[in-house]
Order: sequence, then structure tokens, then C-alpha cells
Amino acid sequence: MKLRRKILLAIILLVFIPVIIMGVVTYYNFSSAMEKKSNNFYWISLLETDRKLKFALNEINSVSNAAITQPVIQQFLKNPDVSVTYDRKQEINNLLINHPMITSFSLYSTSQLIYQYNAPMSFGDLKRQTWYASMLGAEGRPVWSGPGENGSAAAGRPVMIHARVIKDYYSLETIGYLVIYVKPDILDQVFWEAATLKNGDILLVNKEGSVVFNKSGDRIGENISFPFLSDTYTKTKDYYVDSFHHEKSLITFLPSHNEQWYLVAVTPLKLIRSESVSIRNIAIILGLFSLLSALWFDQFFIRRLVRSLISAVNGMKRVKQGIFVPITSHTKSDDETDLLIDGFNRMSSQIQELIQQVETEQTRKKEAELQALVAQINPHFIYNSLESINSMAVLAGNRDISKMVISLGKLLRISISENQELIPLYMEFEHVRHYLNIQKYRFEDRFDYEIDIPETLRSYMTQKLIVQPIVENALYHAIEPMEDKGYIRIQAIEAGRDIVIDVTDNGPGFDPESLLRIWNKESAGSKKYHDSGVGLKNVHERLRIRFGGYYGILICSSPGGGSVVRIRVPKIMP
Repeated sequence: MKLRRKILLAIILLVFIPVIIMGVVTYYNFSSAMEKKSNNFYWISLLETDRKLKFALNEINSVSNAAITQPVIQQFLKNPDVSVTYDRKQEINNLLINHPMITSFSLYSTSQLIYQYNAPMSFGDLKRQTWYASMLGAEGRPVWSGPGENGSAAAGRPVMIHARVIKDYYSLETIGYLVIYVKPDILDQVFWEAATLKNGDILLVNKEGSVVFNKSGDRIGENISFPFLSDTYTKTKDYYVDSFHHEKSLITFLPSHNEQWYLVAVTPLKLIRSESVSIRNIAIILGLFSLLSALWFDQFFIRRLVRSLISAVNGMKRVKQGIFVPITSHTKSDDETDLLIDGFNRMSSQIQELIQQVETEQTRKKEAELQALVAQINPHFIYNSLESINSMAVLAGNRDISKMVISLGKLLRISISENQELIPLYMEFEHVRHYLNIQKYRFEDRFDYEIDIPETLRSYMTQKLIVQPIVENALYHAIEPMEDKGYIRIQAIEAGRDIVIDVTDNGPGFDPESLLRIWNKESAGSKKYHDSGVGLKNVHERLRIRFGGYYGILICSSPGGGSVVRIRVPKIMP
């Protein structure tokens, strides 16, 4: 694929598509936020509606509660065969017909209708009512049946029915039934004040799905299968989106104070999402604008950029062939493309100088290698001289001098003759062993030492000359000031992916201030140690530079308790 097409495709992928995705995501997120906001609005509205409904129905319940405990009704139901006088009728009427919403009522004994006011329903018809079983199961609590579930709305005479069992005031035995007929205006007043969005509706439905009442009044008596009415429904939230009368709608539901009823708010989804249409249109406009911008960018910028790049590529091909010809710019634009051409031209003009510099450096390198080869004569001269001294000591019968010369030769061979920076761990320990052998002659057996290296760690590679400076520090700062015999132990320990080397002495130890002076080579006795050319700080910095900040040395000491210097290095296979 050509570079120009790649850049255009990249612009489309990085600008056009993200704009479209951002618009789509913003549209759906805003729509979802509007749904949640509408649900919160309706949930509060349903909660307030249910509160008002409970208050309105409790007024009727209060009238009923006060009436059924009065002696006139209690005695009347206990003696249903006694004739009803005019005064008793008036007294009963005054007890029950004292609320403007109550239109009529009926009093039943356990077997017959004994008194009614504008409600001549026989006892047989009572038993056939849909709410009769619920009334018996309520055990004296009032049961409500709305216009949409008691059949009155379908008959053209909508009415609310309040029914309850009447118990004997003293024995709590069932002595009769009371049915009160209430105007549906009581629901109109409650639902009329309920807040809804435009074209929204609030329904009161029972558990069978029958619409008991609704604000618009055009759904009363309908049977609707709401999912939340099912026994298997698992409530995750109090709203969902579903089709309602062939229109996708937001449905919010709330259980009413009456266990048999639910309050349901229905709002067409297109009404909620209408506010998101502007966001969708803006996203489309931005997408088209970004696409046109990409095409314009390709025409007026990418084409010229690619032309300059092609010129630079052709110039590089000529340079590869040894042809140094400056590139001429087609148009002057005073931007990075001109800088690219100018830079290439400067580069091609300087290549000859660079080649000459490389040749000069190669010559100097060869001279340095020759000097290094000559410098190796000195170590060989030292080894030969030591061999001569050793031979003379053996001939003279002085084996101590012979052993010192042999150890010194091996010590120097490791120190100055090995070119590599990493050596096997066993060779590093051998270097320390030879050094200590020489020092034992100097200190006249004032100390003993022990070197412990496990067989499994011998072949691992480590930094050269890291243990001997630590041992030398122990000799000069711990063993030399002691009057008693000293002891030094060098031990290698496997620690996961690392190797830990502990150098332990039984010297007098030191406090943090003394350690700081030794570290900075400012103590009075540091001159001897400084002559070795390698210090504690030097070893620490060499390890950190080669292996990283996790590695180095750790010093533990206390006055009178000896010292332990721990060296941590990684495991490196040969």
C-alpha cells in the first residue's frame, strides 16, 4: 500500500471513526441517562400517588372501622330476624353515609341480606363476586376492588367497592359482612394530581394484570401481561423498556400499599429520546466534516509531503550507489518537508567527511591494540621474575618464601592478566585464598580464615575483584587492631535467583560514624586500604553499574560484636 493511502487510512481510523464512535456512545449514554432521569421522576410521582391513594382510602376505612364497632350494627347483625325500625335505619345510615364519596352500602348476616341503602345485591350475588374470597381471607380487614376489576366499568357504572367481614366485638366471631360502594371520583382526584410527562400515563393494576384504574381513563378493565406480575420475576431494577400497545415505552412500577395492586407509569420511549436526536445529528455532521477534512488534508498536505519523501528516498538510493547529488525542492513551503530536504542535502555533503573520520578512528584503534599488546610484556616479565625468585627460594630451602611467591603469582595472574570482567565464582574465591595466604605471613598467624563455597555455585559467573577488597578491609580495620587472634569467614549462599557472599569477622566492630568515615576513606587508618586501589564504595558502585540498583553490598556491625559485609550478585550462567 502506498504511503499516501496509509496516511489517509490512518487519519480516517484515528479521526473519522473515533468521532462516529464518540457520537454513538454519547447518544446512547445520554439516552440511558434520560431513561434513568425519567424513571426517577416517575418513581417519585408514583410514590406520591400511592401516598395520596392510601390517604383517600383510609378515610373510607376510618368510616367503616367506626361503624362496625357501634352497638346498633353489632346488635342488628346478632339478631337479624328482629324488624328494623325507622330510627335504627336512620342511625345506621348516619354511621355509614357520612362521607361525600360513599354512595350506598349493604349489610349482610352470615346467610342473607338484612339491610341495604341503594345497593340491593342479594347474598347469592355477593358470594359470586370476584372479591368475595379475598374478603373472607382478610379476616375483618377491608378489601378494595376497583372499577376495572369488579366489572362496574364494563357495565358503564364504575364504582369502588369496599368490603369486609364484621366480627363480634367481644368473641371475634363472624357475624356478618359490610359492602360499601364509593364513587370512582376518589381515584380521579388522586390520579389527576399525579405528575406525568407528555403523552405519559399512570395505571393502577392488580396482580392478575387487570387495569383497576388509569389517569387517562381509556385502559380501565384491560388485561395487560406485565413481566413483574409473574411469580418468577427477579427484580433487578424498578423500570424496564418494553412494547406497550405496539409502542416501545419506558415502564416504571411500584408496589402499592395495597398488596394486591401495583402503580405503573408508562411513557413512550421516543418522547424520552427526542432530546437525544440533536446529539445524534451533531455526531453525523461531525463525522461528515471529519471525512471531508481528511480528504482536504490528503489533497493539500499529504500529497506534497509524500512527494518530498519520495524525493528523499530516491536521493538515498543514489547515495547508496556513491552518487552525492543534492535534492531540489519542487515548491517552497517553509515547513518540515523543506527542513527534511535541506537536512538530507547537508547529510550527503558531509558523508565524505564522515567516511574519513571512520577511517581515522579505525587507524587509531589498531594503534591502541598494538599498544595493548606491547603492554602485555610487563605482566609476562613479572611472572618470569617471580618464577626465578621461587626457584631461588626452593634451592635455598626457604619454602615459606616459595609459597608466598606462588600465591603472589596466582594473585597477579587473576588481577592483571584476565581480560574479561566476569570470572567464575570459584576463581574469585581462589584469588581471595591466595591473598589471605600472603597476609598470614605478614600478620604472623594472628588470624585464621575459612572459605566456604557450595559445589553448586562454583561455576556461576560474577564480577571480578569484589570479595578481596572486603577481606582487605576486614584485615586492616578489624584484625589488625585486635590483641586476640582474629577470624575471617567467607561464605557463598544461594538466595533464589541471586548469590549472597558474606564476609564475617570477629573484630571490634564499629558504629555508624566510623563506617561513614571508612566509606568515605577519611579515617586515620584508611591510607593503607586506599593503597590497594579498590574500596568498599568502589565495589558497591561497580556492582550497581553492572547489575542494577538492587545489587551491591550491605554492612552490618555493632561495637564489640564484629562485622558482616554481605555482597549480593545475580546468578549468571557461564
